[in-house]
Amino acid sequence: MIVRMSSAVFPGTAVPAQDAARPSSDAAWLVVDRLALRYGNRTVVSDLSFALPRGTLACLLGPSGCGKTSALRAIAGFEPLADGEIRLAGEVLSAPGRLTPPEKRRIGMVFQDYALFPHLTVAQNVGFGLRGQRDADTRVAAMLDTVGLSGAAARYPHELSGGQQQRVALARALAPQPSILLLDEPFSNLDVTLREHLAGEVREILKATQTTAILVTHDQHEAFAMADVIGVLAEGTLQQWDTAYGLYHRPANRRVADFVGQGAFVAGTVLDAHRVHLSLDGQPLPSAATTFTTEAAMPFAAGATVDVLLRPDDVVHDDASPLQARVVHKAFKGAEFLYRLALPGGSEVLSLVPSHHDHAIGEPIGIRLEMDHLVAFSRTP
Repeated sequence: MIVRMSSAVFPGTAVPAQDAARPSSDAAWLVVDRLALRYGNRTVVSDLSFALPRGTLACLLGPSGCGKTSALRAIAGFEPLADGEIRLAGEVLSAPGRLTPPEKRRIGMVFQDYALFPHLTVAQNVGFGLRGQRDADTRVAAMLDTVGLSGAAARYPHELSGGQQQRVALARALAPQPSILLLDEPFSNLDVTLREHLAGEVREILKATQTTAILVTHDQHEAFAMADVIGVLAEGTLQQWDTAYGLYHRPANRRVADFVGQGAFVAGTVLDAHRVHLSLDGQPLPSAATTFTTEAAMPFAAGATVDVLLRPDDVVHDDASPLQARVVHKAFKGAEFLYRLALPGGSEVLSLVPSHHDHAIGEPIGIRLEMDHLVAFSRTP
């Protein structure tokens, strides 16, 4: 089976992450340009650039210690810049030697622990930033209605669930109508099932209020559920700035491919500028079953060995296939199983299979490969 693909990712042909995100228009609502942060002699963020149109929901995604929270604190005004510039609505907020205080930036914050006042009611918490304004009561009522808590105005934080407390914190941050909203790991105190659901709810609220926002998280499921665009950070540098779809199917480098989604790398041999043959442990298969063709010319020489990324949705269950694998692990997901499968030579791949195909551990299973996106990187030792 030769699969012809309209898109492909190869080292040297992907647009560099920083160039793709480099601010290109002064009309952008928020511009972060070449931002660098240092603590003493240690650089925690370097050359970070991106631009957000008004109303965009963005996410800085990465593991602990990658610099995402430090970048968020810099946008909020809590950290001075070692280099670069931050502009909001055309106004320079931060630059080396220049720092507009946080209280003068009209930036809202939602913190990891919500930071609600336990002695104040829900309505009083939401209205805390509106004290002295004539329309404060009207604004509080409107925000509680927006987040679906109109009936909880007189209750106290300890009387609410974690999800309700998070929505109160969101309403409080939105009540003063900030120019931009920053959310620092806002769902980390919630259970896994609630996180993704609440991220979707928050997205709907922010879109309804036309709010520009940046979420910081290490959880890709939260990022996918909420953000229009996502920046993946590693060791203080931006690896890729893209949609969730682009990050998953067109990772700019191996780091992004490893961090976003699940998958396995399978060795391949470049036949020519447009074809790669997968080396499936020497199993005797028709060449057409493991040769993949891409319209985009590859930068590898014929005969070069590469690592080809196989996502779970690239590995399809097929009882009639000559390619047989062995089930070594299974995770029931409701509508499907996520199988970890061992090929005859010992290497492993992942496969999503409809849940009515229930195979036991150790049982053989027929598979075939269907790839719409060919992602290949130089072979690592």
